[in-house]
Amino acid sequence: MWLFLAFVVLLLGLVLLVWSADKFVQSAVVIAKQIGVSKLLIGLTVVSVGTSAPEILVSVIAALQGAPDIAIGNAIGSNIANIGLVLGVTAMLVPLPFAMSVLKFEMPWLLCATLLVAVLLLYDFQLTPIDGLILLAVLFFGMHYMFRTSKRRNELPQGISDDLEHIEDMSRLKAIAWLILGMVLLLLAARMVVWGAIHIAQWLGVPNMVIGLTVVALGTSLPELAATVAAAIKNHAEIAIGNVVGSNILNILAVLPVPAILHPYTLSTIEIWRDFGAMFAFTVLLALFAYGIKSQKVVTRFEGLVLLLGYIGYTTLLVVQTVH
Repeated sequence: MWLFLAFVVLLLGLVLLVWSADKFVQSAVVIAKQIGVSKLLIGLTVVSVGTSAPEILVSVIAALQGAPDIAIGNAIGSNIANIGLVLGVTAMLVPLPFAMSVLKFEMPWLLCATLLVAVLLLYDFQLTPIDGLILLAVLFFGMHYMFRTSKRRNELPQGISDDLEHIEDMSRLKAIAWLILGMVLLLLAARMVVWGAIHIAQWLGVPNMVIGLTVVALGTSLPELAATVAAAIKNHAEIAIGNVVGSNILNILAVLPVPAILHPYTLSTIEIWRDFGAMFAFTVLLALFAYGIKSQKVVTRFEGLVLLLGYIGYTTLLVVQTVH
């Protein structure tokens, strides 16, 4: 009975998390526009970071409640699911081209961030406050560079620009009300997700990290899957990879620093080599699809199948090792 209740609370929390984050971002964008903030600054801050608010808040709540492994598992698992599941499934439906901005800036940024985390983790198998500050510094440097580049070209990355176009207008009073309500519901939803995840792990007798890597990560990646498939079907396939790469960058540079700063954590050998190793492998594989010799600069249907089978294989290994 308690296990069922924990699953219900977790699932409701995930749904509420996604819905309230959408309302929070929409209202924040409207208020920013009304007080005269430039479209460029809104897109690169409110929209890009705001869409990762669910993962960030789950990390904050988990770290404050003494469960940083859920936060770390969510960040690593979301990156694995975004590439293996989201891009894998979408590419099997519609081949996904790499936008030029992704090839020139975002993909190298993701690779550098992933390599940086590898160095920090392999140094002492820990995520410490210093590590968290280093990752945040790389985030701010990258966003500053993106802002300067976008300002010089007078254009936003296509995925962010597309998100801005779909923000509905509203009065300032209504926007403020939704902003406050969205923030309150985000905090409530994050607490529900963490509570459910901790209790599921306790009842099943599995590590918190595993629940973060699977249930929580999959839950926060499903909206990304729905949005990416919808964009591809509507002939906007070129923004799909950019959205996933951007999300993965923020998972590494905005979500991982939270437990590192609030509740330092030592990863086990298996968590380093199996879980972070899988994230690293998926990232490198995506880079090979982008920059490999004779690469078509497109994630083809076959490559999508490879990504999906890789995700299924990793998840199967995780479940088998956990059960035994």
